[in-house]
Amino acid sequence: MGDNADPILEFKDVNVKFGETWGLHDVCLKLHPGETQIIFGAAGSGKTTLLKAVAGLVKVDSGEIRLFGEEVTRMDEHDLFALRSRIGMLFQEGGLFDSLLVGENVEYPLVNQQTTEKRGAQPDGRTEQRVRETLRFVELEQSIEKFPSELSGGMRRRVGIARAIVTNPPLVLYDSPTAGLDPITANTIMALIAKQRDVQNTASLIVTHRYQDGELMANFHYDPQRQELLPLGDGELKGGANGTRFFVMKEGRIVFSGTRQELEASEDEYVKRFVKHEG
Repeated sequence: MGDNADPILEFKDVNVKFGETWGLHDVCLKLHPGETQIIFGAAGSGKTTLLKAVAGLVKVDSGEIRLFGEEVTRMDEHDLFALRSRIGMLFQEGGLFDSLLVGENVEYPLVNQQTTEKRGAQPDGRTEQRVRETLRFVELEQSIEKFPSELSGGMRRRVGIARAIVTNPPLVLYDSPTAGLDPITANTIMALIAKQRDVQNTASLIVTHRYQDGELMANFHYDPQRQELLPLGDGELKGGANGTRFFVMKEGRIVFSGTRQELEASEDEYVKRFVKHEG
């Protein structure tokens, strides 16, 4: 992790315009292995557009996006499809297929990846084993034969995380992973995201409206021996040991970039709107 490694993702002066409205305006950022970037901003500020641009789901008007060292801004759809198989995505509200069982939902990226890599399907046993391992990781193995409609909102979001990480992607994009959830369930979701980051050294790009989501990612790390989240020590926090940075977007621009401490110290009235301390 950190600047010694090549960035997994890099934006250089990226612009996207929808009519007269800026989707992204001169956006620059770098994301390295194991790092987390938390993105705040008002509705329509460009947060989801940024995530979509990473995966080539939004075409940029100018600038350059490099993903795993390859420039995606000039790629055709076939090459983008192969690159997307190396990204995990958790969509708003989980984005599950209602007609598929939980296990089939989680299996979907595995099958997609195998098709992309032209390896042919894995033996059923290996695929099912990986699906079960991933559902166990999010503590939902017992729900493998259920439909999403049989689960609570928090459980569906955990299935969405399982589907996003089942291929062990080096980069995961999370679009409002805790939206609509109660605070306890939201913390459970963020704990799973932190666990994935620390177990697999996954780079995470997280759009959220909850300041607590960013606090948890910045202040805690997962201890595999104790199998729980532990608070980082003061020295680790000051050094930004787990590589969590915060961004605030407004009208397509990144108007703040920095650590949690720098975010909390900001005097900018717009930026201060996203720093909240609730129970």
